[in-house]
Amino acid sequence: MERDSFFYCSTTTASKRMFAFLQDLLQLLVLIVRVLLELTTVLVQSMLPRKLKDISGEIVLITGTGHGIGRELALQYAAWGSTVVCVDIDEKNNMDTVQEAQRLNRGAVHSFSCDVSKREQVLALAKRVKTEVGSVSVLVNNVGIMPTHPLPQQSAEEIQRVFDVNVFSQFWTIQAFLDQMKERRNGHIISLSSIAGVVGLSNLVPYCATKFAVRGMMEALHEELREGPYKDLIRVTTIFPYMTNTGLCKYPKVKFPTILGLLDPKEVAKRIIEAHRSNCLEVTIPSSLMYINNWTRLLPSSCGIMLKDYIDSGVESDLN
Repeated sequence: MERDSFFYCSTTTASKRMFAFLQDLLQLLVLIVRVLLELTTVLVQSMLPRKLKDISGEIVLITGTGHGIGRELALQYAAWGSTVVCVDIDEKNNMDTVQEAQRLNRGAVHSFSCDVSKREQVLALAKRVKTEVGSVSVLVNNVGIMPTHPLPQQSAEEIQRVFDVNVFSQFWTIQAFLDQMKERRNGHIISLSSIAGVVGLSNLVPYCATKFAVRGMMEALHEELREGPYKDLIRVTTIFPYMTNTGLCKYPKVKFPTILGLLDPKEVAKRIIEAHRSNCLEVTIPSSLMYINNWTRLLPSSCGIMLKDYIDSGVESDLN
């Protein structure tokens, strides 16, 4: 009797294990089918004209609009009929951007002065913008600084400042304006990382660390939104531009200028807005760099170093 009971229990346990195995196998097969269907959908969509969403009437807040990519973004968003909120610590240059955008006679343009690395100032800014302009629907975290010299020669103050401006400012603005998007049940957060947030580069150790941090922050934020009640209501996009001719790269090193020369800020701004209107999750500018990096990461690290040495692009130290 005891042997029969033991045999029965053993058979039952084996059956349960087999059933659990078959369930796991079925779920894996379903995942494979879904992935193949998604790949097919993406492939077909890549051959068709992209459907771009209308951004006229959006309230777009952009940081770092006093010059460079930020200024071009302000001008182009205004040209699309968006209400543009220009934010910069440099009041004079910011006002120059606003006046140039206002001459387009399209969307309304507003100027606000703020040190976005200071959380209290950002929270106060959010209240002012909501009262004076309205709830922000699009946040573009563009502001950034880039000290370019070897790590041993970077001061503690420089390292702290680059993290304050490039990383913590993005935390503060997202925390300040995400609630406004949730109230609207509509929004889009666009953060500028860099190609230095995809690969490490000499003379840019703290800068690369900040740009890798932005990438991780945005990927995690996407997961929080995707798994919560605002899925498909609030989007995120991370941008990874190659070196751009804004003056930030003081001594660029370019081996192939016809292929990988410095980018035009106007073209970069145009590509950022296209990524926004397409609801892209991640975009490198140029787009080929993301594919090159992803495929290279599958190879032995020594092969990636060979390719990097062949391209031989980056920045020289600004202390030479």
